[in-house]
Amino acid sequence: MKAVRFHEHGPREVLRYEDVPTPSPGAGDVLVRVRACCVNRFDVSLRQTGSRKSLPLPWTLGVEFAGEVEGLGSGAAELAEGQRVWVLHELTCLRCQYCLAGKDNLCERPQMWGVDRPGGYAEYVVAPAWAVLPLADSVSFEIAAASQAAWVTAWHMLTTRARVRPGETVLVSAAAGGVGLAAVQVAKLAGARVIATAGSAEKRAFARDEGADETLDHYREDVTERVLELTGGRGVDVVIENVGGELFSACMGALKKDGRLVFCGGHGGAVVPLDLLPAFRAEWQLLGARTGMTQEHCTVMDLVAEGKLRPKIHEVVPLEDASEAHRILEEREQLGRVVLAC
Repeated sequence: MKAVRFHEHGPREVLRYEDVPTPSPGAGDVLVRVRACCVNRFDVSLRQTGSRKSLPLPWTLGVEFAGEVEGLGSGAAELAEGQRVWVLHELTCLRCQYCLAGKDNLCERPQMWGVDRPGGYAEYVVAPAWAVLPLADSVSFEIAAASQAAWVTAWHMLTTRARVRPGETVLVSAAAGGVGLAAVQVAKLAGARVIATAGSAEKRAFARDEGADETLDHYREDVTERVLELTGGRGVDVVIENVGGELFSACMGALKKDGRLVFCGGHGGAVVPLDLLPAFRAEWQLLGARTGMTQEHCTVMDLVAEGKLRPKIHEVVPLEDASEAHRILEEREQLGRVVLAC
């Protein structure tokens, strides 16, 4: 089969479209013919430096993907060959204290595609049958691939961690990106007012089209000052922050007393200064977030199938041109998700 791998860390030119052995499903496994795989900023970091992960090279990226059942191992009778499916983007052990408590997003032994297992930048992937789920006919492979990691993370951040309520005001950073766009839509679905940051006029218009009530330029405007103006000096109830660096601090300063800041990611800077005095005096809640739980994942995919959440595709790129997909993300051109057609 064909796959895109890299044999050394470095610029996007290290990505190679090459022949690799086609995997075979074992007992309880499914061979999935990948039709679409989403490209994440995390992929870029893994390719460049490993992002603090020790990857066995050569390596195949690709966290989230969808396709068709190509073959079944023994014991995988609940699926049928040719069936349209999506695959949970992270596999859990099903046995640790967190999995047994229903908090499988905190699994002690998780395996994420493209990080712990070779991922979806390939024509075929073998996955355990329990992690392969039927895909509604109303959802394309491209949308299914774009609806997983970022969307379930945003859902988890807003509904589980922040517990956003109707009428609250939510500030979303980098609202034209994967988690940011998803957070805008999830917050609006929850009945919140949304203030969104983005780095260009085109991206701010995009965020407004997707539901943001007000937008601001996080490069040219003082985020803290502008948000306080928009809220009459009160500040926002919730911040959804997925960039890090200076933007993290600026968004934190826009919180009202007893406000909640939920954060994930740190591509803009993983280490940030924290002034403890305003944080405890205002009783701010700083809440980290991973991806969502399996049940949240299924909820998000159901809402996508119903049209209540609407992932956006910026561009579909052939698998062999994966380096071009990485270029789009590196140069921050995307409005929505970039997807590989495999």
